[in-house]
Amino acid sequence: MRNLLTDIPGVLVGHATDLVLGSGVTAVVFEEAATASVSVLGGAPGSRDTTMLEPEMTVERVDAIVLSGGSCFGLDAAGGVQAWLRAQGRGTPIGPMLIPIVPQAIIFDLLNGGNKDWGRFSPYRDMGFAAAEAAVGGDIALGTEGAGTGATTPLVKGGLGSASMVTAEGYRVAALVVVNSVGNPLVGPGPHFWAAPFERDGEFGGLGLPPAPFPAESLRPRLKGHPDPTSVALPETGTTIGLVVTDAPLTKAQAKRLAIAGQDGLARAVHSAHLTFDGDTMFGASTGQGEAIGPAGLALICHAAGMVTARAIARGVFEATALPYSEALPAWRDRFSR
Repeated sequence: MRNLLTDIPGVLVGHATDLVLGSGVTAVVFEEAATASVSVLGGAPGSRDTTMLEPEMTVERVDAIVLSGGSCFGLDAAGGVQAWLRAQGRGTPIGPMLIPIVPQAIIFDLLNGGNKDWGRFSPYRDMGFAAAEAAVGGDIALGTEGAGTGATTPLVKGGLGSASMVTAEGYRVAALVVVNSVGNPLVGPGPHFWAAPFERDGEFGGLGLPPAPFPAESLRPRLKGHPDPTSVALPETGTTIGLVVTDAPLTKAQAKRLAIAGQDGLARAVHSAHLTFDGDTMFGASTGQGEAIGPAGLALICHAAGMVTARAIARGVFEATALPYSEALPAWRDRFSR
């Protein structure tokens, strides 16, 4: 176990990172099409092909899931991943055609200081292709990589994080999350993380929580673009996106519950989540084969999903490095690491 999404057999992850652009793409490629669904709880989401993942819709399985920067421009990335999959002979057969199924979610990272003057067409389709081509099943980079390249939080650089665990029944559950939240993953000004109760083996610093009770100052809103909690200015658009995957066999409806459990982990790790200017979107996917587990088994899988999502969020911030611009937000490690 690497404490990564790639601990799930048959799941590959690849990044395309552009530090000049200040953005990137992460492609999660399933070696065999996976059962998948989605939960969208943010007030300002950006996505592609998520409606078809609702349990009552026809499509059952997906070939890949894409996470990207670039806001709506970044939705081009799924086309690049789709092109790569088609070149591999992957996709759902419809008549003589193979159509790779590639849902996507995006974050807003257009105001982070990078050079977004890309000309007529955005670079995200090519970046999507490159991310799929780079997908591997072993160690993957975290922090300021792939879709986490341009991510920010109210006080420190955001990033891409991952975490995994094995349930008592032997099923693997893992999350991969891009943290670009309007809300704060830190307790007050930091350095402690709201996800601290779920940390394992010092994966994001081992600081635990500050002494209780928390002072009122640590509980007031610290929103992106909101230095003053009484301000009525609009926050910069944010969004936390990601996916939870298990090797337990799930139905599409059960994958929906898995995605919702991932949102629970998001709410535990970011204060506050699911705000009007977030687009918080979590996918749930199963690579397992055979008869689906029962309701009791699903409850335990969902319990694990919330924990690995919370851990992945804190880890994404902990692993991030600052972008190479003079006005860039500092990384957590710049401010708090000793």
